[in-house]
Amino acid sequence: MSTATKPKHIGRNISRIRELRGMKQESLAVAIGVSQQSVSNIEGSENVDDEKLNAIAEVLGVSVDAIKNYSDEGVINYFNSFNDHSINQGPIGAQNICNFNPLDKLIDAYEENKKLYERLLQADKDKIEYLENFLKDK
Repeated sequence: MSTATKPKHIGRNISRIRELRGMKQESLAVAIGVSQQSVSNIEGSENVDDEKLNAIAEVLGVSVDAIKNYSDEGVINYFNSFNDHSINQGPIGAQNICNFNPLDKLIDAYEENKKLYERLLQADKDKIEYLENFLKDK
C-alpha cells in the first residue's frame, strides 16, 4: 500500500474554478488570447506553464496558489461554513454576496406576468365589445 500522494492536476483545477465562475471555455480563451481548443488542452494538462497560469488566474479572479491548491472538498467546506452575510474570502478567492432575495425576484416576475395577463384580457374584452357593436349596427 503506497502512501504517496497523487500530484495536483492543474488543468482540472482550472476547469473546476472556471465552471464555478460560470465561464465557458470560449470566454476564457478570448480573455487570454488563445483558441477554445487550447483552453481544452490546458484543462486536460496536469501541468501548465507559469505565464499561462498567471493569465488564467487573473481572468478567473483568483490567485495562482488558489488554482494550484484547489480541492472540491475545500469548496464544499467553504460554502457549508456560511452562517452570516459578511464578505468572506474562500479557498478560491471568491466573494459571495447575495444582493437580492430570490423570492422577491419570483414575486416581482409573478406580478409583472399578472399585469401583462390583465392587459391582454382587457384588450380581448375591448375587441369583443367592438365586434358586438359592429354586428348590432348591421
